[in-house]
Amino acid sequence: MARAVGVVGDRWSLLIIRDVFDGIHRFGALQRSLGVAKNILSDRLRSLTGHGVLALQTASDGSAYNEYVLTDRGKELFYLVVALRQWGEDHLFSSGEPHSELRETGTDRLVARLQLLDSRGRTLGPDGAYVHKTDAGSVSG
Repeated sequence: MARAVGVVGDRWSLLIIRDVFDGIHRFGALQRSLGVAKNILSDRLRSLTGHGVLALQTASDGSAYNEYVLTDRGKELFYLVVALRQWGEDHLFSSGEPHSELRETGTDRLVARLQLLDSRGRTLGPDGAYVHKTDAGSVSG
C-alpha cells in the first residue's frame, strides 16, 4: 500500500485523476478546475505520466493542444475513486447538502454501493480479511 500511496496518495494527484475520469483532459482546464498552482500541477502530471497512470496525447478535437488521458493502469484506479467518493458522500456532507452523484452511463441510474466480495461472492468486511506477507518468489492462491 505504501508504494501505491507514493504514486497517487497526495491530494492533488487524486483530484487530477478524479477530474480526468470526469472528462477534463487539458492542462488549463485541470488548473482552472482544481485551482492548483501551475508548478504543482505540472509536477503531479509529470509524476502520474511517469508512473504510467496518465498518458499525454494529441487533442481529440484535432487542435494543437495535448490532452492527458488515463492509461489502462490509471483506469484501474476507478474503484479507489468511487470508494473515496462514496465515503465522502456518507460522512462529509450534511443532510440535504448538494453534492455530485455517480450515475451509470446509458441508464442514468445511481451507481450501486461499492462492495468487496469474498471468494464465494458474499460481502466481505474488514473483520473478514487479513494481510499475509509472502516471501520473494512465493505465490498465494
